[in-house]
Amino acid sequence: MTSKYFSQSLLALLTLFVLACSGKPTTDQPTAESEVVKPVFVTEPTKHDTDDPAIWVNPDNIAESLIIGTDKNVDGALYVYNLEGKIQQDKVVRNLKRPNNVDIEYGLTMGDKSVDIAVTGERLTHNMRVFTLPDMKPVDGGGIPVFEGEAGVEYRDLMGVALYKRPSDGAIFAIMGRKTGPTDGTYLWQYLLTGNADGTVSAELVRKFGKYSGLNEIEAIAVDNELGYVYYSDEGVGLRKYYADPEKGNEELAFVPNEAFAEDNEGISIYDAGNGKGYILVSDQQANEFHIYPREGSGGNPHNHPLLKQVKVSTNESDGSETSHLSFNENFPNGLFVAMSDNRTFHLYRWEDIAGDLFKKK
Repeated sequence: MTSKYFSQSLLALLTLFVLACSGKPTTDQPTAESEVVKPVFVTEPTKHDTDDPAIWVNPDNIAESLIIGTDKNVDGALYVYNLEGKIQQDKVVRNLKRPNNVDIEYGLTMGDKSVDIAVTGERLTHNMRVFTLPDMKPVDGGGIPVFEGEAGVEYRDLMGVALYKRPSDGAIFAIMGRKTGPTDGTYLWQYLLTGNADGTVSAELVRKFGKYSGLNEIEAIAVDNELGYVYYSDEGVGLRKYYADPEKGNEELAFVPNEAFAEDNEGISIYDAGNGKGYILVSDQQANEFHIYPREGSGGNPHNHPLLKQVKVSTNESDGSETSHLSFNENFPNGLFVAMSDNRTFHLYRWEDIAGDLFKKK
């Protein structure tokens, strides 16, 4: 080695030594801590145990939209937050018997008016509960029994729920899951919701479908209204995909194994990037990450959903999430992502922070 190259090498070593002693990183690459996506807001805590959020978009003033979140307990509730995570106490629905998941749909015809609804299930009463938005008033007559006739242990203990509005006729359906159930392809039950002239909602069973491994449970369910698909997490096994329209049959369209997950695949949300494109986000619960897949599929196959990236987040043991592509305010100009954390809170993120290099400005 010549003295010139020896001097350059020695200088480089000395530089690394000084930087190491100073505690500063030696490259411009982010540290492990900086790779964890942080929220803009963390909600005020619930009383017991958060589980699943939903976003209601206010048609009159989008900046006054609301986040609905479950508090999963025998003394449970549906909490309502503004976009800064502050509890709207006058809208909170209390005295619910262990509500797990919640979903929202728009424009249910009820008599001579149209209403938006939030739907949850009470695990301990086996009842579907329906509330109007934004006032959170009950319109279910005290509860609508579901999974009637099922006798297996925990076969009627409600967990997941997702709402689907069929574009062709505006019919609204609730797809319900439970703590456990049969492995014969009838794990999920789908109900047609009807608004009545007396101001109540009724539900008619129209379909039983959905494979189940029998391993853990099925809780997280999400519907892509525009493309007409329903996804659900067969925990510890993978993501399953079916048609949301009961008239299109019960064929499983896709199965995405959870090989890249630490343990359970959980909460699901769908980001609409326009023109049928976007992303499916699934919680890697024990790794505190979300896995992102292409909504539109890939390689010309709409049911091929390869993993695009994994995103570390500040939530811990996240069960549920929800997202929207809309511009809400200066805090969420390109969309909002909400995820549950096990410290009785929900975390509110900017979409661009979650998407990272996948983000495309509108």
